[in-house]
Amino acid sequence: MSEVKMVATRESYGNALVELGKEKENLVVLDADLAAATKTGIFKKAFPERHIDCGIAEANMTGIAAGLSTCGKVPFISTFAMFAAGRSYEQVRNSIGYPHLNVKIGATHAGISVGEDGASHQCNEDIGLMREIPGMVILNPSDDVEARAAVRAAYEHEGPVYLRFGRLAVPVINDNPEYQVEIGKGVELRKGKDCTIIATGLCVSESLRAAEMLAEKGVDAQVINIHTIKPLDEELVLTAAKQTGRIFTVEEHSIIGGLGSAVAELLSEKCPTRVTRIGVNDVFGESGPAKELLHKYELDAEGIANRIAAAMQEK
Repeated sequence: MSEVKMVATRESYGNALVELGKEKENLVVLDADLAAATKTGIFKKAFPERHIDCGIAEANMTGIAAGLSTCGKVPFISTFAMFAAGRSYEQVRNSIGYPHLNVKIGATHAGISVGEDGASHQCNEDIGLMREIPGMVILNPSDDVEARAAVRAAYEHEGPVYLRFGRLAVPVINDNPEYQVEIGKGVELRKGKDCTIIATGLCVSESLRAAEMLAEKGVDAQVINIHTIKPLDEELVLTAAKQTGRIFTVEEHSIIGGLGSAVAELLSEKCPTRVTRIGVNDVFGESGPAKELLHKYELDAEGIANRIAAAMQEK
């Protein structure tokens, strides 16, 4: 068996910006003194005249990007999710969201897989914060191929987009180099009749592995990849709920306000279905190796499979 390729989606982000920058002269990139970590340094090396280091001033960077967008530029602002969604929330809301400007937010180092940086940098609330901003599109790609496609889809979309990337290298599960992200459309990765696992980001590959583990226990699980959390693919979610009657959402994010909330909100109104949200359970993260944290918080394949198997036994 060939070895699975592992790539961090933050790396994909930096490479995709360069690829797109060769085609689109109006694309500019801003970072807040974190070009090495967010991988926008790759773009800076290729296009130094179109890269702006704003220093450790994330709110100012957001305002600069807003201004650039009114002059025909398509700015991608880049920093850690904790700063992009947290520290700059007011500026994102009022300077980008409210006037519905064409700014793209590249948020890296999201979730507990940031690892040793600890709770202060492990942003598990960013999807919830961004979901509240009217008109904000949220893309959370699952692997290298999808992340590159998501950057292109964000550029082509007219309006604000929040892109969520990770620090930890994850398996490449898409083998189509021509793969395209269609905003608002999820992807069925595995068919199943007993339950549906709806996952996003890093948790998609783990959910696929969990489904194989569940099969050994006699549970046939469908797996759906939701790369666009907002707007949610309502048709796909509703169809899955009607087909299997049991939904599990899996995300490297708080169970409050993220994918699980979006799915539960939809189903409670249009197709009442039992939903179990698997994610970070209303707690702060902690410092530690990323893979060990994912295991502790039951967000690796083993933890996901165990949670679902136990829930499927309940009446």
